[in-house]
Parts: sequence; C-alpha cells; structure tokens
Amino acid sequence: MRRYCLLVLFVLSLCLVGFAQEPPTATVQPNTLYVGADGKHEAEPDTALIQFNIAAQEQNSKDAYDRASRAAEQVRQLLKTDGIDPKSAQLSSFEFQPVYDYRDPKRKLVGYRVSSSVSVKIKDFAKIGPIIQGLGDIDITGDQSLNYMLENIDVAKQKAVQDAYQRARASAETVAQAAGRTLGELLYASVDTFEQPRPRPMVMSAMKAMNAAPAAPTEDFGEQKIIVTAHVNALFGMK
Repeated sequence: MRRYCLLVLFVLSLCLVGFAQEPPTATVQPNTLYVGADGKHEAEPDTALIQFNIAAQEQNSKDAYDRASRAAEQVRQLLKTDGIDPKSAQLSSFEFQPVYDYRDPKRKLVGYRVSSSVSVKIKDFAKIGPIIQGLGDIDITGDQSLNYMLENIDVAKQKAVQDAYQRARASAETVAQAAGRTLGELLYASVDTFEQPRPRPMVMSAMKAMNAAPAAPTEDFGEQKIIVTAHVNALFGMK
C-alpha cells in the first residue's frame, strides 16, 4: 500500500512539473524567409445562365397543367429557333398545388397552380437578346434573370497563382535586399485559389410591357468579368 502511494505521488509530481514548463517555441529555420501574397486574374465569362419560371393557375387541375404544358412547348420551340437543344434546359423544381382563399373561414378552394423553375446555359452570347425577348412574349413565364459565369476556370486559376507568386517573390526580394542578403531558391510553397464571381442579375419580369423594343436589354453592354483570386505562401532560402 505504501509503494502504491509513493507511485501516485511521483506521477503527480511529474504532472506538476509538466504544467509549470512553458510551451515550446516554434523552430525558425536559419537563412530562410517566409512570405505570403494575394494575386488575381480577371477573366471574360464563357457562359450565360438564363433562369425563369413557368407558372399557370386555373380553376381546375387539368386546365392549369395544360396551360403550363403549352408554355413549356413554346419555350422548347423558342430554344430550337435560336439553335439551342431544349435538352440543355434544366428543370430545377416543379410544383402542382391547390390554391385556397384563406379569407374564407372554410378555406375555399379557388383553383390549382402549376409552377416550375427552368435554367438554360448559353455559350453564344449573341443569342441572349432573342431568347430573353421571346420569354417575355410567353404570357405565363416570369422572373427572368441573367447571370454570367466562368465554367472553364482552370486557366484563370493558373494566372491568378502566377500573379500571387510574383507578388510573393517581389516582397521576399525586397526584404532580402533591405537586410543586405540575396534571395535564394524556393524551398516550399502552398497555394489556395478562390473564385469571386460577381454576377449581374438582370430581372426582366417587366419585359411583357415592351411590345416593340428596338433593342434587347443587353445590347451594347459588356459582360461583367469574373475575378479569380489566389493566395501563395512561399519559403525562400537566403544567401
């Protein structure tokens, strides 16, 4: 029993010594210089994303469904006319639900509503204007919006990394020269890239009021560029 007590006291003394010690300091490699820098690249968008809704409401479910189906067929024909495969349009949601008059204490059923959200990606920006105008002419499509995006982003990322590394190396060379030293070779580097899209939504639900617009709302305007940023941490040797 005595030996067990002595062992416990010995272990407690080791713990107290461990808590009393200061945490170890980071090891700094001699003759090295660690720097970090941000870089960016502004790229032209390569894809336009058009989003819109199809919504129809009628007193009975069949009429609501048939009206929405006719509008969908008009959208398909519009895309075909502009040389776009209708299969490229993506349906993100489809809702079929009854509509009630909640002002009536008995919650009277007043009709049925069919709605769906559709998105289309377009590579040829010359087709944007005709498609937007055509969607505005379909009486049950609404909430049209246009965003620009960059799908082929790898080249932009590489250029952003190059810009970040050049900035990091320039900073390292400045520090080395100020210290009377010469910057050596790269010993280590880490890279992080980020896409910072700045979409320019253009809500066009009011297009139906433009019976004979002389020009599309996007005409003579340039596409907003996509900014890709990168951060580089680099460790250089010093001579």
